[in-house]
Amino acid sequence: MSDIVQYETQGRIAVITLNRPDARNAINGDVAAGLEAAIDKLEADPTVWVGVLRANTEGQARPVFCAGADLKAINSGQAGGLNTKRGGFAGFVYRERTKPVVVAVDGLATAGGCEIVLAADLVVASTQASFGLAETKRNLIAGAGGLFRLPRAIGQAAAMEAILTGEPFTAQRAYDLGLVSRLTEPGQAFDEAMRLATQITNAAPLAVYASRKVVLAAAYEDDETLKNLTNAEFAKVMQSEDVKEGLTAFIEKRAPNWQGK
Repeated sequence: MSDIVQYETQGRIAVITLNRPDARNAINGDVAAGLEAAIDKLEADPTVWVGVLRANTEGQARPVFCAGADLKAINSGQAGGLNTKRGGFAGFVYRERTKPVVVAVDGLATAGGCEIVLAADLVVASTQASFGLAETKRNLIAGAGGLFRLPRAIGQAAAMEAILTGEPFTAQRAYDLGLVSRLTEPGQAFDEAMRLATQITNAAPLAVYASRKVVLAAAYEDDETLKNLTNAEFAKVMQSEDVKEGLTAFIEKRAPNWQGK
């Protein structure tokens, strides 16, 4: 994997870093391919249960998590490389995943950068972060999920204002509206995201994956479909070895030793 997207593991957590600070972490073909490869590694490794996605903002006067699509790449005819067949934009926004990804935002996430954030499962942001879909200011539209994911996350009225004006909104407002799960001081978003990811790894992984699947489906499926999906996922979890371990650990008053099977 290229250095433009870095991948490392810390226990049960995979840390994925967008590493193009000199270009405001804008998405070009290399970043898209690297991010898709990182998610592939996360999904394929049974010893890793959660991902944390962050961005290198070193040397930036005004920190930027991701400025979206690299307009230079688009202008030079390389727009197709910004998408992958399985992941869509940045190799991520439409990528089917089993494992949750927590995104740590410590700067501006705009346009496609905001759409990457919206495609994650949980958002931890510092007070110097901000979010926006600026496409209308350039006679474009947010084509990587932002037009339907942002209303789901913060409500139609607030999302409509952000989308039609193209103006960013603060991390505090994002927290108040429900997009951001945890709000931190500047420079602390990644550490807090790691704490959150660690808490997730303390839960049974199969139950986490199944619960995530149903929660995501709730945004677009009817109640009957969701009931059937919940019952199916419940049955799968109940057939796993970790069910007995969870019950035994509770009875013995000890921490469970999850195996993920």
